[in-house]
Amino acid sequence: MQALRIINEDHSNLWRLISTIDHVADELDDGAPFDPFFFNSVFDYIEHFVDRAHHPKEDDFLFRILRLRSDEAAAILDPLQREHREGPGSLRALRTLCGEVTNDPTRRPAFLAALRAFTAMQKNHIATEEKYAMPLARRVLTTEDWAEIDRAFLDRNDPLFGDQAKAEFVELYHRVASLAPDSIGLGGRTAGHLQKSSEPLKAEVLLTVTGMQSCYGRIQALKGISMEVRRGETVALVGANGAGKTTFLRALSGVQPMSGGSIHFDGNDITNIRSDLRMRRGICQSPEGRQVFGPLSIEDNLRLGAYTQPKHQVEGDLEKIFTMFPILKEKRKLPAGTLSGGQQQMLAIGRALMGRPKLLLLDEPSMGLAPLLVQEVFNVVKSLKAQGMTILLVEQNAFAALAIADRGYVLETGKVTLTGTGQELISNEQVRAAYLGM
Repeated sequence: MQALRIINEDHSNLWRLISTIDHVADELDDGAPFDPFFFNSVFDYIEHFVDRAHHPKEDDFLFRILRLRSDEAAAILDPLQREHREGPGSLRALRTLCGEVTNDPTRRPAFLAALRAFTAMQKNHIATEEKYAMPLARRVLTTEDWAEIDRAFLDRNDPLFGDQAKAEFVELYHRVASLAPDSIGLGGRTAGHLQKSSEPLKAEVLLTVTGMQSCYGRIQALKGISMEVRRGETVALVGANGAGKTTFLRALSGVQPMSGGSIHFDGNDITNIRSDLRMRRGICQSPEGRQVFGPLSIEDNLRLGAYTQPKHQVEGDLEKIFTMFPILKEKRKLPAGTLSGGQQQMLAIGRALMGRPKLLLLDEPSMGLAPLLVQEVFNVVKSLKAQGMTILLVEQNAFAALAIADRGYVLETGKVTLTGTGQELISNEQVRAAYLGM
């Protein structure tokens, strides 16, 4: 049933986007300026992702086979597929109204009314699929049916839903998040693009942690943690509050003392070396809560991340960060403390990248962000992963972290209790009940 997992993820992304549209519509009602570039980026995403990829896959495979297996299917699927057919026309009408508002502000109420009708329809469509179509599919489809459906949804070479198309959808989403207002997005005038590269070459073990222990006074926070991270891997560390996730990253970085165990990184024992020397060896961290230097400019924050690097490469690295996050370039001379939460998170990630990490530590990167930006943060992680970067990701959002991770570790009260691939942990009933709310 991998197809249902993909559909659920698609629905989650679309729901975030629709909620964002509703939020922006409310701000426009209150007199906020109208930005046609933002709305057209939203319409591009829906046209390319929803209408060209998501809906055809459902129609051609899941819904087609479901009709063959159940007499109940027609009553559920007929209105859904009618909405699939009518979707592109509704989108064209919204684009037309958007253009009219640009030339004639008095058309704003008509545009907002049509926009809200569109988002209400989309929410109802998602709810109907989740409440009726998917449970029916789980109940009546056979193992052979799921094999055919899953093959279609997992086809990496599919021109509309394969890896190349998925990369395009990530870029479109990045554009939406970049152009959205500060209250819910990055709030930039330009969108930039996420850097892509070929698939990483996974090689030897880069990091080995053996029996790590650490204490706060008499309280033992880490109780003998062991794990490894290979080059090019994204490894997720998930667990509840107080499980020891942040303590583990701090101990890796060298800012939290260890009371036992060892750390080997890139072939060397770094257990007893200082935190600044670990950073020079390539362990760079984006800390929990961003922790940017508020009074310093955005550019100076980024330059601080590169203080161990040769001066001749700093300007080039700055431009790479500005390409990924244009809002940082637009505001480069402003104090970092004036940025929104999402913008500060991008700054914290950018500052860590300026150190040219061999191992990037990301500590709760989605904490406290608007739903639109939660997905954007994970898109950034996916992009870095595609470039071959080795990432250790600590997240309370266990599903999102495990969905993009090659492997994962589950922490409970300072101990590793489970480990496996990301998909194995997502499918694990104990993990689903404790961390995924399933």
